[in-house]
Amino acid sequence: MNKESLRASVLAKLEDELARQTHAALDSREESISEESRAENKYDTHAQEAAYLAEGQARLAAELAEGIAAWRSLVFPADGHYRVQLGSLVTVVAGSRIDHLLLGPSNGGLSLTLDNTEITVITPVSPIGRVLLGQTLGTVIPTLRKGAPSAHIAALA
Repeated sequence: MNKESLRASVLAKLEDELARQTHAALDSREESISEESRAENKYDTHAQEAAYLAEGQARLAAELAEGIAAWRSLVFPADGHYRVQLGSLVTVVAGSRIDHLLLGPSNGGLSLTLDNTEITVITPVSPIGRVLLGQTLGTVIPTLRKGAPSAHIAALA
């Protein structure tokens, strides 16, 4: 699987979300400073609430921008690497379940579909990311859920 295509898919999703969050933050900011939001009495907090919302959305937009920069600068490991590291595409098999995980620098939980394969982005700070980091092909992974079948690393790219 082409990792540059994966990077392009991640970046497209993040850039789309950044545009939405930036637009929402600007709308909330305009709402907070508009003449119509001026307080009519001491209990009217509409402008203040809109300002808090704008601040939160601006913070999320900044985090997305940082994530985009991290994904752009990510150097994927060379083909044939044998340890899970940042940029690795890991296939984990647990019983009949097969998960394709991309260990990325940020934005864990993002799902992508490439070549009819669903891939989930995980990060090194996530529980599964911490377990996988540094492991090798064939390694049995401790189960993270009680009663789940044991899992192993079936493929590494």
